[in-house]
Amino acid sequence: MTSDPFRIPSDEVIKNAEEKLKFKFPNEYIAFLKGGGNVANAVFDAAVVLPGSGYLDIFEMADIAWNKMGLNKKWLPFIEDNGDYFCVSENGVVKFWSHNGCTDEKWTTFSAWFQQVCIERK
Repeated sequence: MTSDPFRIPSDEVIKNAEEKLKFKFPNEYIAFLKGGGNVANAVFDAAVVLPGSGYLDIFEMADIAWNKMGLNKKWLPFIEDNGDYFCVSENGVVKFWSHNGCTDEKWTTFSAWFQQVCIERK
């Protein structure tokens, strides 16, 4: 029997993901994960911390972003879109990182990002 990679992750699974990634998830991102990673009516899917999640696997996404695309490891990519990423820092700041270069798109909190990008779709 295969476990569902899209189930709500337990605290243990989240802690293991943090250890494997060597990245402390901010509290708002943990709440997002425990809420099912629902991006409301946005046109993209969020990364999943559970094994077997295919192209949404956060470990593979981070590996590619950090080691092949050049994203600084102080940023964790949690959404990938054609080589561009929404990333979160350990202190909860969210930024958009483009493979074409730096952007100024940044949100001071995960909730501010969620409101603007996922709810309001701006």
